[in-house]
Amino acid sequence: MTQKFLDGWNSAKFAIAALFAVIVMYDAAGVRQAAGKQARILNQIIDELFEEGKEFNEERLKELLGHTPFQVLMGLILGIGVSLVAGMIVI
Repeated sequence: MTQKFLDGWNSAKFAIAALFAVIVMYDAAGVRQAAGKQARILNQIIDELFEEGKEFNEERLKELLGHTPFQVLMGLILGIGVSLVAGMIVI
């Protein structure tokens, strides 16, 4: 959003910044949450395999890896708000 203030909506810099933001938000919400679901299932499999008293020496996988869609949306709104304030201060 700040790039919009500096170079305008039609600039290549704004397009690159917007594309990068979309990729980061997709990663935060989608890919990392899918990895968290996989970790939950793997932990469950490990628990079932080793419940008979056998020892498992490795740490459990982290299950909370990604952000919820609500958290991503709030991050987007916060980022836009910060860039608007920064744009008013700089300009």
